[in-house]
Amino acid sequence: MKVRAIDQLELSGKRVLIRVDFNVPMDKAGNVTDDTRLQAALPTIRHAVMSGAKTILLSHLGRPKGKKVPEMSLAPAARRLSALLGKEVSFVPDCAGPEAENAVAAMRPGDVILLENVRYYSEEEKNDEGFGKKLAALCDVYVNDAFATAHRGHSSNVAIVKFVKEKAAGLLMKNEIAYFEKALVDPARPLVAVFGGAKISGKIEAINNVIGKVDKILIGGAMANTFFAAKGLEVGKSLYEAEMLETARQVLSNAAGRKVKLYLPVDVVVADRLDPSASTKAVPVEEIPPGWIAADVGPATSLLFKEALQGARTIVWNGPLGAFEMGPFANGTFSLMRALAESDAITIVGGGDTDTALHKAGLFSRMSYVSTGGGAFLELLEGKRLPGIVALEE
Repeated sequence: MKVRAIDQLELSGKRVLIRVDFNVPMDKAGNVTDDTRLQAALPTIRHAVMSGAKTILLSHLGRPKGKKVPEMSLAPAARRLSALLGKEVSFVPDCAGPEAENAVAAMRPGDVILLENVRYYSEEEKNDEGFGKKLAALCDVYVNDAFATAHRGHSSNVAIVKFVKEKAAGLLMKNEIAYFEKALVDPARPLVAVFGGAKISGKIEAINNVIGKVDKILIGGAMANTFFAAKGLEVGKSLYEAEMLETARQVLSNAAGRKVKLYLPVDVVVADRLDPSASTKAVPVEEIPPGWIAADVGPATSLLFKEALQGARTIVWNGPLGAFEMGPFANGTFSLMRALAESDAITIVGGGDTDTALHKAGLFSRMSYVSTGGGAFLELLEGKRLPGIVALEE
């Protein structure tokens, strides 16, 4: 991906519009309850400020569907960002038109403003060129630092780029691209991919794409149940996709044909119901009782997966191995996290649930890189080109 980064541009005195991802959770009182995404944007914002730019921040929040929904205003994000940045971030109640233009015209080098939710305009999600041109009128330089929305072709990350002379990736986007290339374009080998989560249908393109690139694949989570069923095993009341059985068989055949070692769980923790107080036991995958639910990988699988990761130099992981939100079914996911944390490999993790589980286990900082984009990360694994990145390519 031939993309320039913000640190390769001269920004002094220029109006620099940075598309950030401030789609953050808020409570009913209008306070940001998790500022991870704000913190992720700080290096790029600080670079622009230190370079003497007039820094204009643009983001979406939620799905207001082209209407001004007060509880989806970015005003609270401006307040929280001011505290994190240690300088005032002025909030502008619009992102296009006279109010935004006047606010930008009044800026001095070093100033930072945050514009209102770009999705208050229905044109945003339509990738409307006229709207992109309005946004472009606010800046001399466009910087995209919102990797989590890079798989969407919207006005604020695609149409705008046609009307701005200089464009670049922010430092977060630069990192995302660099680590993805370390993972699948030019990886240190052996390269191992781990897939979890509920449904094979959501990951099948990614699995098929990486089969030709990786040395080993580990599969866990409820999606493993579909593979068990495809092999003719009893899965009880476990979640599985009956319409994906033939697809699962093709994956197994494809991996074997390419001599890629594919690991499935050898045992599972089953429960009589999906509840923290349920009766549970570990059983071999061939002995899932009728009426019971496979809710986590078992201890023998955790050991098998840990051994499979021995000697790996790059590990890419997307999706938890069980219903980790409930204590009795978190061991498989947490065990894998500890194995990654203790390995000498480059560990690249993506997906919202996996990110949440890492925080819960206190192992977030032990990973080499945790992607900020669930859908965008998965689409890169699928081998797709992301519109928000393509727009930045020279």
